[in-house]
Amino acid sequence: MMLDLFGLAAIITKFALYLGVLTATGTVLATRLFRLDRTNGLAAAFASLGLLATIFAFLLRGANLTGDASGMIDPEMLSLLWATPVGTAFMARVLSLSLLIFGLFLGRIGIWISVLGGVIAVGSLGQVGHIADRGVLLLDMTLMIHLLAIALWIGILTPLRRLASSASSFADAATVGHQFGIIASVTVPGLIVAGVYMSYQLVGSLEALTETEYGQALIIKVLLVGLLPAFAAANKLRFVPALRSGDPLGASHLSKSILAEWLIIIAVLGTTAVLTTNLTLPT
Repeated sequence: MMLDLFGLAAIITKFALYLGVLTATGTVLATRLFRLDRTNGLAAAFASLGLLATIFAFLLRGANLTGDASGMIDPEMLSLLWATPVGTAFMARVLSLSLLIFGLFLGRIGIWISVLGGVIAVGSLGQVGHIADRGVLLLDMTLMIHLLAIALWIGILTPLRRLASSASSFADAATVGHQFGIIASVTVPGLIVAGVYMSYQLVGSLEALTETEYGQALIIKVLLVGLLPAFAAANKLRFVPALRSGDPLGASHLSKSILAEWLIIIAVLGTTAVLTTNLTLPT
């Protein structure tokens, strides 16, 4: 029962790590690309979530080594972890997320420091896991680009929804939505291609995809991700043009669409946490 609880805690912690790192990084990327205001608090909050998840995930690894909670504070177990890729990833995440938060307090020049911290933090997500174990450079690079594109998508959602929530900022929401739509028209096909390539490399066969728990969870993730382009298309072709024409219903529809995207993204990150924590690759 104790191991089951640790497994559940590991999934929740991994979900919080993904949510914190990707949202914080995406927020600072979106801030720089679209010249957004009032995003520091959002970025700092999610970076702090990522930091807490990083620390707790490392301690949980110690508990997994000993089989009980004492491993979370066992200096010998934690020192063993410190000398592994897990320890390297832990240090990279702590330093990079701290750098991201630090940059938020430095004005205009700070945004570049925050972006650097965020990119390093996203890169650290690929240091440990199934893809890292393959040791294929192209696979590592694909994962990095894939994660940065997802981070930007996540990072634009809350600022865009906030702009669409007030009549005084409808024009700004329309402009940002239009600009992101142009970027999404390029990144969405790239995300699909990258996802197919990584899935093939990890699973290796149609039989493994359909007959193993890992493959079935991967199918669920792909189906969820496949819903996002539909919302992106609706935003680009209907809701943002309506907002640009001054239609207040366009803002309402855009806000609801963004909320739906958030729910899908949460489901995707949750599925990813299960894939990378409790399921083993097909052999």
